[in-house]
Amino acid sequence: MSRARLSTGYELSLDGDLLGVLEALYREVTLRLQLKVSFEDMMREIEGLVDQMSEEDRRRYLIESLFLNSVTYENEMLDAYMRRLTAPKKKGRRRSAGGAR
Repeated sequence: MSRARLSTGYELSLDGDLLGVLEALYREVTLRLQLKVSFEDMMREIEGLVDQMSEEDRRRYLIESLFLNSVTYENEMLDAYMRRLTAPKKKGRRRSAGGAR
């Protein structure tokens, strides 16, 4: 099994567990910088991590990432749809039975 080291020195196993990588990035980058992490800081860390991966590791993590993102997207779309279905109906002016004005 492959391993990679973050800039903080933390070493993690590249065993296909995307959530494990995300947790390590959160702990080692976001929390160490006391939530003052910039886009550039996180991108630099992710790029360094990907540079250490073999082609097979990259493939495995890309597949896992796409799957996780597709499920997240689907859940967000379903949540928005359910909110529209359960939202209280707005009371507006109704047309009279006599037709348009």
